[in-house]
Amino acid sequence: MPQMEPLMWLNLFFMFLVSFIIYFIMNYYIVSFPKISSTPSKYSLQSKPWTW
Repeated sequence: MPQMEPLMWLNLFFMFLVSFIIYFIMNYYIVSFPKISSTPSKYSLQSKPWTW
């Protein structure tokens, strides 16, 4: 493929660059983060005496 003109390589480079940028932006915004709930947790910490 060295016979390709330089502008063709530049267009190819920009096409891949734009596609990578779009891919990373989409992955960043598609991720859904877990919601923080204000309800108390069902597990409570209770101290238990250790006996050996």
